[in-house]
Amino acid sequence: MRIAVIGTGYVGLVSGACFSDFGHHVVCVDKDESKIAALHEGRIPIFEPGLDALVDTNVKAGRLEFTTDLAEGVKGADAVFIAVGTPSRRGDGHADLSYVYAAAADVAKAAEGFTVVVTKSTVPVGTGDEVERILREANPSGDFAVVSNPEFLREGAAIDDFKRPDRVVVGGHDERGMAVMREIYRPLSLNRAPVIEMSRRGAELTKYAGNAFLATKITFINEIADLCEKVGADVQEVARGIGLDNRIGSKFLHAGPGYGGSCFPKDTLALLKTSQDYEAPQRIVEAVVSVNDNRKRAMGRKVIAAMGDDVRGKTVAVLGLTFKPNTDDMRDSPAIAVIQTLQDAGAQVQAYDPEGMEQARKVLDNVTYCDGAYQAIEGADALVIVTEWDAFRALDLKRVKSMLSQPILVDLRNIYPRDVVEREGFVYTAVGR
Repeated sequence: MRIAVIGTGYVGLVSGACFSDFGHHVVCVDKDESKIAALHEGRIPIFEPGLDALVDTNVKAGRLEFTTDLAEGVKGADAVFIAVGTPSRRGDGHADLSYVYAAAADVAKAAEGFTVVVTKSTVPVGTGDEVERILREANPSGDFAVVSNPEFLREGAAIDDFKRPDRVVVGGHDERGMAVMREIYRPLSLNRAPVIEMSRRGAELTKYAGNAFLATKITFINEIADLCEKVGADVQEVARGIGLDNRIGSKFLHAGPGYGGSCFPKDTLALLKTSQDYEAPQRIVEAVVSVNDNRKRAMGRKVIAAMGDDVRGKTVAVLGLTFKPNTDDMRDSPAIAVIQTLQDAGAQVQAYDPEGMEQARKVLDNVTYCDGAYQAIEGADALVIVTEWDAFRALDLKRVKSMLSQPILVDLRNIYPRDVVEREGFVYTAVGR
């Protein structure tokens, strides 16, 4: 199949590379000339394990191309995937669909013959209807089918998620379009990945509902963690106790500083806005969003409390800046609120992250960025672990203690056993333990 992917951001680039690895011919299109130039030079604009090698292999095989010319990229394509950004719109929090609609209008003018236009971007319910209207209006004689195919990729594990998915959701009502989608995803049949076909609106809502439910699990265990601290229980024991119930499951039951990233904050907010438009309140999701927003600064206050309630003039070492490990994504990272809370209280921050330093500099001012974990720790009055990178899981605790002005360790990801840390002489603070 010939596939065009509009947008070479996280979703578009991963999807395009994986489709080409299935054997399809893929052209990735982006208006950003610098990004396309970098891809032509073999430089990947995002950090995702294994993506650079996957792109290189398929470019060399002639199955993957990059261009800024949308008309050339779409020409002759059997399917065009729209994978542009849908950020929260300033002012009201609705998903900004301007990029999706602009892409649809451009595709309508460039498409030849029967073309399946696929919304891969995360979009509110009813977006496919508007995309279809735009296509018909821009090209009344065009032959289109509009399909929803939401992505379920975890940053840091996106390639494996794409090739070995729990499920593939495809929503549409045009049988010709659905047949094209079945052929595109046919290579997954070897892994027996279920391809779930449903209505277009059902597919759009499935994406939001899935992310809202996962955000709810995270927020639920974080509130249970707060209760554990009050009653003298260990949230990790509690999480294991409930997670082994297969009706609940153990994933997303790790207490911490709250969720962040490119999906959960944006998608939960967009779901709430959709529910308001349709007068179908989502009270649980409203609570999830509120609790998570408050939690991030609360984690900053937790650090301050661990340091004796006064951090003015003190230095805090922060390890981990990205919202999760194995990504360089700083969007809505808990580290932002934690660091800003510390700075508001008068603390100086010196920080290190294996991949997120460049992105962090764009959103965090007055931070001393270090070349490694131990450089960040040197001379600090406390160490705070915010993101659970593997590189932070086995620090030399004796060395860490000797480098700190005070032996204070605040572990916001619970990656160290309390007895091990306290045996080394640290004053240890964790979450829900």
